[in-house]
Amino acid sequence: MWDRIRQVILKEFIEVLRDPRLLTTIMLPPLIQLLIFGYTVNLDIEHAQIAWMDLDRTPASRDLLASFQGSPRFSIVATPQSEAEVQHLLDAGDVQGVVRVLPNFERDIRRGEPAPVQILIDGSNSNTASLLSSYIATTISDYAGNVLASQQNLRIMSRSPTSPPNLAAPNLVSRPRVWFNPDLKSRNYFIPGVVVNIIMIVTLALTAQAIVREKELGTMEQLLVTPIRPVEIILGKTLPFAAIGLFDVVLVISAALLIFRTPLHGSLLLLFGCAILFLLTTLGAGLFISTISRTQQQAMLSTFFFTAPAFMLSGFAFPIRNMPLPVQYLTYLDPLRYFMEIVRSIFLKGAGASLLWRDMLALLVYGVAILGLSAVRFRKRLD
Repeated sequence: MWDRIRQVILKEFIEVLRDPRLLTTIMLPPLIQLLIFGYTVNLDIEHAQIAWMDLDRTPASRDLLASFQGSPRFSIVATPQSEAEVQHLLDAGDVQGVVRVLPNFERDIRRGEPAPVQILIDGSNSNTASLLSSYIATTISDYAGNVLASQQNLRIMSRSPTSPPNLAAPNLVSRPRVWFNPDLKSRNYFIPGVVVNIIMIVTLALTAQAIVREKELGTMEQLLVTPIRPVEIILGKTLPFAAIGLFDVVLVISAALLIFRTPLHGSLLLLFGCAILFLLTTLGAGLFISTISRTQQQAMLSTFFFTAPAFMLSGFAFPIRNMPLPVQYLTYLDPLRYFMEIVRSIFLKGAGASLLWRDMLALLVYGVAILGLSAVRFRKRLD
């Protein structure tokens, strides 16, 4: 049995190595996709272009301006003098937001009254608008905290030794600490998900054409006259692509670590072990698609219909908890969901098998079930 499987494996490797187009498909697309996704899928705002409109023109407003100029998140590119200029800047997309310091800003601060600052945000992109609004509000809040601290110090210094103690409410300052991704870089969150998607796309596409290619080339008849059983053919065609899949795993993970400097806090060995479990599902799904397709074109179209829903339900870009409840239950049928959680937990949290065993068990069950279904579906004969 193992000798027959070894011969099928050898045949598959020979076909792969002598086909330059297939070799190119194995090497280049994973790297190109990782580079494209890695550099484009970034929700952070590093240098937001904003406009500054000062209607107070006092030392207090200039101090607030200095807070924005000293922040690496903002670039003040315009100083409009009228409402028409503000509207033109936002309409033309020259700025992403406008900060307007209203009249009597300094006077209200000295009196201890609310001193509002108006923020105008381009909301055509809701995610960018939300982040920019949060960044601006944080900068203003930091400035307000510094002003409050300065005022309290002045009161302490001006109070005479015989004056009664100040019974005002204490100034409480919250100091948040972010775990797992302290810099809040969205790239650290998305790159592990990109790795998962690339592994799925490459291995599924290659495997989906395995048996169909035999039919189109006319070599299926040669397999039919041999004593090789269907299960042996399935294993012989799966193991080479499993090796190719592991090679792509090493390739894209190495690129993620070296090019994008994505932190890896967990076990690399555990990550490869979970990748093997995930490859069982993608290779099994690819073989199943190959058994029900008559041409390579049909196999590629069927692969697309599989990858698109799997991508949408995996939680890569859209949090599963934000989906409608029926759709959340539907995500449990998506093997990509479990591997996505595993990879992100290993990269960012350094999670071990004691925390990930449920996801690993789900991948094992899906992998065995899908491979078994492919073996049952396959018939050692031409339709």
